[in-house]
Amino acid sequence: MTLIVHPHFHKRYTGVTRHVESVVPALAKGEETRVIGSGLTADLPRITWAELIRRSHQEPIVWHAHRNNELLAGMLLKMLGGRVRLVFTRHTSVAPTRFTRWLARGADALVSLTRQISDVIALPSTVISHGIDLTRFHPPADRDAAWERLGQGGRYGIGVIGRIRKEKGQGDFLEALRPLLPERPEWQAVLVGLAKGPDLEWVNGLRRGIEDRVKLAGEQSTIEPWYQGLSILVHPSYAEGYSLVHVEAMASGCCVVASKLPYLDTLIEHGRTGFFFEPGDVKGLRELLDQLTREPERARQVGRNAAEEARRRCGVEHEARALSDLYQSLVKR
Repeated sequence: MTLIVHPHFHKRYTGVTRHVESVVPALAKGEETRVIGSGLTADLPRITWAELIRRSHQEPIVWHAHRNNELLAGMLLKMLGGRVRLVFTRHTSVAPTRFTRWLARGADALVSLTRQISDVIALPSTVISHGIDLTRFHPPADRDAAWERLGQGGRYGIGVIGRIRKEKGQGDFLEALRPLLPERPEWQAVLVGLAKGPDLEWVNGLRRGIEDRVKLAGEQSTIEPWYQGLSILVHPSYAEGYSLVHVEAMASGCCVVASKLPYLDTLIEHGRTGFFFEPGDVKGLRELLDQLTREPERARQVGRNAAEEARRRCGVEHEARALSDLYQSLVKR
């Protein structure tokens, strides 16, 4: 049995963090899989540096990095004489810097989350999309009660989950929603995510005059209750490599209204399991939100459809099997 190690060298809780927390337990069902670093839940199987270095000189180890600093650490282990195979996942569709591309060439295998990411990095890679832990992300027994427990007010929740900054599109969300709020007293909006410094000043400026109708919930390490409470999840980002938010929200029974990013038409069927609008199209987003907040039961039905689709296609077990096959092919070389 091959030892698989997923490092996590990042202070903030991000989508990559949630990915590691989901895929490691799934991999551990068939492979010895450990994590090293900080910022992860305490129940994940861990390995110390001392054990890692010792075993890397005795047996093949797969080091699966998700960030540049993690790949550098794996390269160092290999330079020190360890029998290490390096895997590097590229999570964003933003063009890599020369340094990142140089690092990526040093990996034994590259993983891209989508074909678009593979095209952008312009190096041979295996496309393996993220799956999620469906025991964590699932519809609530009672969405109204789940929303009430969050204490945000209103009968129905609509919001954006993700770090607050201009390129994530929260400004478009607020601009689209502002004229609708007086006509929809039962709906309460919320932004869930980290906002600090200039980003906090920016979003508070946009909220001026509607602060009571658009709450800032801050960064949340436990995100499941928010998916279970929200009826409509808006994802207005201008660009993403592969966002777990779409899949997690669908699996939790949210009605997802998303900017039409290149890979999403393989995940969401417009009008049945979610809705699309063109990135930056505030008018188009407003028209969708007008319809859905006017007919909350329609939003709930689309959310139910989305949950069924996610259960059928998006479990983390599919990803774990594909990764395990990749790891074994590297060890056998």
